[in-house]
Amino acid sequence: MSVLIRLAIVATLAETGFVHAKLYLGGYRVIPYIGPMFLLQAAVSFAVAALLLFAAPVVLRLLAAGAAAGALFGFVLSRTVGVFGFTERGFDPAPDALLSVLAEVLCLLLIGVLWVREIRRRRPAL
Repeated sequence: MSVLIRLAIVATLAETGFVHAKLYLGGYRVIPYIGPMFLLQAAVSFAVAALLLFAAPVVLRLLAAGAAAGALFGFVLSRTVGVFGFTERGFDPAPDALLSVLAEVLCLLLIGVLWVREIRRRRPAL
């Protein structure tokens, strides 16, 4: 079962990487600071997803959680106070923004499930 959860984490991480790469190529690359951050997020997401295909050590799970949480944090900032003067509203560009947010939230939830299962498995039987 943990293999299925790990593959679901890979899928969600790859999805958020794909969305950020697509948006980067679709015009975000010309936005100062934001374009390179989109490219970095896509690269990190793809790299960690590829490594998670083979194993899920703690460091990779932390990197996956960091990539997903960082993207969500950037999304929230861009809709509230802005990031380096860049702001957007709602879930534009649709549907990419919504798909990315859903993938990142699901990725974090799945990582949490994997950790809880691991903790329960290590707990001594009473």
